[in-house]
Amino acid sequence: MSVTTAAADRLSPQQIAERLAAASVVYIPLGSLEFHGPHLPIGLDALTAHGLCLQAAEVGGGIVLPVVHHAVGGEHSRYPWTIMSASPSAIETLLTETLARLSDFGVRRAVLLSGHFADEQRDLITRVAERWNATDAALRAVARTLGQAPQPPVAPDHAGRFESLLLHSLAPELVHVDALPDPGAFPAPADEDPFGQDRHRADHPLHGVFGPDPRALDVDAAAGLRDHLVSWIASLAVAD
Repeated sequence: MSVTTAAADRLSPQQIAERLAAASVVYIPLGSLEFHGPHLPIGLDALTAHGLCLQAAEVGGGIVLPVVHHAVGGEHSRYPWTIMSASPSAIETLLTETLARLSDFGVRRAVLLSGHFADEQRDLITRVAERWNATDAALRAVARTLGQAPQPPVAPDHAGRFESLLLHSLAPELVHVDALPDPGAFPAPADEDPFGQDRHRADHPLHGVFGPDPRALDVDAAAGLRDHLVSWIASLAVAD
């Protein structure tokens, strides 16, 4: 039976062994369930992390575990349908236990990639990787958030141009910028800070969107952004 996917949950043990024999890399995508405006799904962070990891595995080999749908940090914890952990401890335990089992299986490289890139989330996965790498295990771990991508063609944001374009590149049917208020009738203030606190106001036309206005989305830029991120993520799987 040929192996046509890198998604570990769709593979048999034999198929996993075949892929890891070619490239001993396991991607661990992470994401939150979080409000991303009316135009994007609450699972955006997980969808982008998982989708990018799958494409990176097709570039450089390896397998991709199912998404860890828990995260910490950010300013959206009280928004509709945001489910955020109050403490990082449970997530740290889960990730460390996952690394331990991957080490038992003989995996040589693990890439933790978070589509949720709040500072607290970045610090969480960095701690997990650093503590693990301080052990004598052969498995080496690297941890990054999408917010740490070097020189992306579109600057990272929350539910703005970056995240809307990125999801459009992976699942365009999930991006509905027409669900946002009409920009002609409800323009964003010309002099406002697109990352400022005014975007938390429920009456703001871009409520919960922190970054450039996505309503005139330049979808032609989506593929370039995706390819840049995939290339970077695949490079993380290469041993130092």
